[in-house]
Amino acid sequence: MNRAKLPAWLQKLVVGLGGGGLFLVTFFDSSALSFPLVADALVIEVSIHRPARMPYYCAMAALGSLAGCIWLYLIAKKGGEAFFHRRAGRTARHAKRWVQRNAFLSVFLPAILPPPVPFKPFILAEGVFQVPLRTFVVALLLGRGLRYFIEGILAVRYGDAVFVYLAAHKITFGLAAVAILLAAYALTRLHSPDRSDARNP
Repeated sequence: MNRAKLPAWLQKLVVGLGGGGLFLVTFFDSSALSFPLVADALVIEVSIHRPARMPYYCAMAALGSLAGCIWLYLIAKKGGEAFFHRRAGRTARHAKRWVQRNAFLSVFLPAILPPPVPFKPFILAEGVFQVPLRTFVVALLLGRGLRYFIEGILAVRYGDAVFVYLAAHKITFGLAAVAILLAAYALTRLHSPDRSDARNP
């Protein structure tokens, strides 16, 4: 995540529009377009400029992402499995298997973890394979909300140095992401019903 890579016009636009600008960026990032890590950098940027409004900015970013994902979810639900495989590419098979086994985690984990963890293939899979909208919304809001609020808190605490801090600790964050994935997988396996029991009630 690098502040210098943010286009100057985009920084000015979002800082000027505040929460509305963040909503638009995260909406398009989660639906029709893709801005890897740009939304995160903008959340940090506006939180540095106006620390008192950080919770509002993080909430608007999470809601914008939710709105974009719901739009994508509904398109996928209508488009069917052929549409999903065409749009999801090489990750389609893995996304399908994970969603069918772990409806909540298949949204929550990609929503909270940064790239290169894939995100949109799981959103598409949620729609195609009829995951309940309520489960989808709760998981996405929790995942995106936690991600943006953590970034906002770091921005308020460290100011401009947050970009250097995140770059310096990227290995630590990567290891933490792997640990979260492994722990979540272990929990789902621990609490999932045994297949032999399901066949022989």
